[in-house]
Amino acid sequence: MRRIEIYDTTLRDGAQAEDISFSVEDKLRITEKLDDFGVHYIEGGMPGSNPRDVEYFRRVRKLPLSNALLVAFGSTHSPKHKAKDDPGLKCLIESKAKALTIFGKTWDFHVKEALKISLDANLGIVHDSIAYLKKNVEKVFFDAEHFFDGYKDNPGYAIKCLLAAEKGGADCIVLCDTNGGSLTHEVVEIVREVARKLKKPFGIHTHNDADCAVANSIAAVENGAVQVQGTINGLGERCGNANLISVIPNLQLKLGYHCLSDDQLVRLREVSRYVNEISNIRHFKRQPFAGDSAFAHKGGIHVSAIRRRPETYEHIRPELVGNSQRVLISDLAGRSNVLRKAEEFKIHLTSDSPELQAIIDELKVLEHQGFQFEGAEASFELLLKKALGLHRRFFDLIGFRVIIEKRKENEDPMSEATIMVKVGKHVEHTAATGQGPVNALDNALRKALEKFYPELRSVKLQDYKVRVLTAGKGTSAKVRVLVESGDEEARWGTVGVSENIIEASWQALVDSIEYKLLKEKG
Repeated sequence: MRRIEIYDTTLRDGAQAEDISFSVEDKLRITEKLDDFGVHYIEGGMPGSNPRDVEYFRRVRKLPLSNALLVAFGSTHSPKHKAKDDPGLKCLIESKAKALTIFGKTWDFHVKEALKISLDANLGIVHDSIAYLKKNVEKVFFDAEHFFDGYKDNPGYAIKCLLAAEKGGADCIVLCDTNGGSLTHEVVEIVREVARKLKKPFGIHTHNDADCAVANSIAAVENGAVQVQGTINGLGERCGNANLISVIPNLQLKLGYHCLSDDQLVRLREVSRYVNEISNIRHFKRQPFAGDSAFAHKGGIHVSAIRRRPETYEHIRPELVGNSQRVLISDLAGRSNVLRKAEEFKIHLTSDSPELQAIIDELKVLEHQGFQFEGAEASFELLLKKALGLHRRFFDLIGFRVIIEKRKENEDPMSEATIMVKVGKHVEHTAATGQGPVNALDNALRKALEKFYPELRSVKLQDYKVRVLTAGKGTSAKVRVLVESGDEEARWGTVGVSENIIEASWQALVDSIEYKLLKEKG
């Protein structure tokens, strides 16, 4: 069984998608999820290109990654500098990433028109950049930018660029369909020629502008590629990148390549939905393998058949990728997912537990109301503990009030929250200001509780997202609030849903506090 390296570029190439903007906290959370998922390489960004990536590479060093190597991305050295003097290459080395990927020109059109240098000079840049980096880091990958377009125009020169990278010491040479316009038969022909020319391993990096990115990636592997670069859910510039949520199960379940362990593959749907939640975009119901509709059946002959033999209308067993079969008139999904999450949380729950059906019923009601727990695992853990009698109340709300005041046209509004809570027999009444109403409410709540629970001083509200759930209702629409909190050791997500954004935020904030206190006090 041939091993295929999975190289995830969600945090760099995926972040270039329209409507996507990852905070540093987002990137750190996704990094942990991808590492747990089992991908081999996580491309974190371009160190030195912006303050966000600089901070990310500084903070990500503290994460104890167990499966993946972190990769920093950059370009070959500038024609104005020698490799050893190039600021970009220095930033890559200073990132302290375990592996580095640099892209370089392989299309003569770009060399002449973009770099405005000779073709031979570009070959020297490719070679020297890789050779210099190899002196400073163990693994260096070369992304052959625009390789397929370059090969179609000038195959001899495109191959020379790959050979220059090989001679420079690149550990893997990645063929990039940067414009995403290549068709699968073209990829097959070109990859076969590359396989005859190269001695080093090579990989594939495709974009989806012709809707062929997944097929092209699979075709490249079938013809010798050992590394596949792509993103979760196909995020990426323009029409996106190769969707790893489709690439991985196709390679492993259909073609017999080894990408992940079976236990990791089961997390496929979970990872897909997690990244969507953190990206603040809607889940695509009809996404192959991971979507709600991927294994859904609606009445008649189909339902009758799949109840006897699921393979009559299902191309794989949905459980292999963490999904479940659904009959739309009588939803059967949920039990295995709940049991698996309970196991992750070290909560004793079995298929025979009398509480299981009640949990599933409540989950369906909450999801119908708009709750989603993929990016709010802490709220889901609290839901399980409440159902099983493992939850305890640390305080009771008597009431709160939030005031927003704007005094002058050119000044920012002021937010103040007043809150009254009861802890045991003691009533605490206090107020706090904040940069917005939710921040003020968060500050007031923790100010009221910290004298009783000093461990809350370490908790910080690190991220806050709002999604409108009921389109067409304007300002009266129901919203989902996703809050990320953290302390020195961990980060956790909580969720709230209401037509009132303050109430939805309150639900998420309370879950965050209770999760921390349960973690500390049991």
